Amino acid sequence: MKIVRDLSSLPKNIKYPVVALGNFDGVHIGHQMIFRRVAEIAQQKKGTGLAFTFQPHPITVLNPGSAPLLLTTFRKKMELIEQSGIDLVWCARFNRNLAKLEPREFVKKFLVDSLNAKEVVVGFDYAFGRGRQGTIPFLKKLGQEFQFQVHVIEQVKIDGQGVSSSYVRELLEEGSVEKAAIFLGRPYSLLSPVVHGHKTGRSIGFPTANLDTSRVQIPATGVYAVRVQFKEKSFNGVANIGFNPTFNRDRLSVEVHIFDFEEQIYGRHIKLSFIGRIRGEKNFDSAEVLVEQIKHDIETARSILSGWAT
Repeated sequence: MKIVRDLSSLPKNIKYPVVALGNFDGVHIGHQMIFRRVAEIAQQKKGTGLAFTFQPHPITVLNPGSAPLLLTTFRKKMELIEQSGIDLVWCARFNRNLAKLEPREFVKKFLVDSLNAKEVVVGFDYAFGRGRQGTIPFLKKLGQEFQFQVHVIEQVKIDGQGVSSSYVRELLEEGSVEKAAIFLGRPYSLLSPVVHGHKTGRSIGFPTANLDTSRVQIPATGVYAVRVQFKEKSFNGVANIGFNPTFNRDRLSVEVHIFDFEEQIYGRHIKLSFIGRIRGEKNFDSAEVLVEQIKHDIETARSILSGWAT
């Protein structure tokens, strides 16, 4: 999949462009339906499946104080979009000038003049242009004017609950990683570099990899059964998210004890997938009591992960 950041890098004469529009944070199952529809149409018409999106998230520019933590890094989002069958992503830089474009200007500039879109696929709640004034009926009207067809993917619901990035974020904030996985279509994961920590785990017999998770949403504090991918190999493990109250830490950390693993991976990226929540964070009376709890957590994690091949 080709990724372009600006108009000058966009290939010329794209064959029958079929375009998905949206931000796609988290690439949940609703987004995946949009991408599959794009890929399906592109295959039928012997065209090109594209996604047009932005970076950074518009809210971080328009209202930085209320911007949510992202569900996916840019790198992870691109990987997931590629897995959905998209051929090309144009990730335009979002700024205040772009935000000022009226809906018609937005469509004319990007869909018509730049992409020459033949068909466009959007979610049921898609809005565009200045102040999100552009509606789906108006997009369809512009499609008639500029000769592109608009497809709308209806809201996806699971047990009556609409699928959305904000709802997935709520689930993660309460630690419901199993339910979040249903709405994402996969376990929630972090792709992060390993950084130096306090080495507390090593000192009590359970070495851990500490992750830099400053830019993305992390689940609620607690202990989780996880899968860890490093290079092309996958391992089982147990992760702790919290402040390590037993050792009087005051900074939130994410650390994972990887089973049957001894490599030095500081500075390397690992993928951490949350499979199940074991318990909430606790304060223990001593390191010895904590060690016994960790042993129990490891056995619980092994049980949860027993169906996952290593």
